[in-house]
Amino acid sequence: MAAAVRRCILYTALSLLVLGSSLGSSAGSPEASFVKKTISSHKIVIFSKSYCPYCRKAKAVFKELNQIPHVVELDERDDGSEIQDALSQRIGRRTVPQVFINGKHIGGSDGKLIIQSKRMKVGN
Repeated sequence: MAAAVRRCILYTALSLLVLGSSLGSSAGSPEASFVKKTISSHKIVIFSKSYCPYCRKAKAVFKELNQIPHVVELDERDDGSEIQDALSQRIGRRTVPQVFINGKHIGGSDGKLIIQSKRMKVGN
C-alpha cells in the first residue's frame, strides 16, 4: 500500500514538473512574443486560416465597417501551428478566427463580433 501511494505521489510530482515546464517554455516562446507584438502593433488583428468560412465571415465584418485588419493566415505560415498554440495559451481556445481590437480580445466570428466591433468604434 505504501509503495502504491509513493508511486502515485511521484507520478503526480513528475506530471506537475513536466506540465509546469511546458507551460513556462511556451509563454516566453518566439511564437508567444510574435502574438503579443502583433496584437500590440495593430489596431485590428485577426488570427485566421485562409480556407475557414468563419474566418472569411470575420474578415467580412471589418470590410463592411470599412476597416482593414492585420490578418495572420496561420495555414500559410511554417510556424502557424506554433503560433496557434501560443494564441491558445493566451486566450484559452485553439479555434479560429480570433479577433483583437485595440489589444482587446473580442472573440471569433459569432454575432457578437459585429456588435462589439461597432461598440468599440473601430472606425474612429
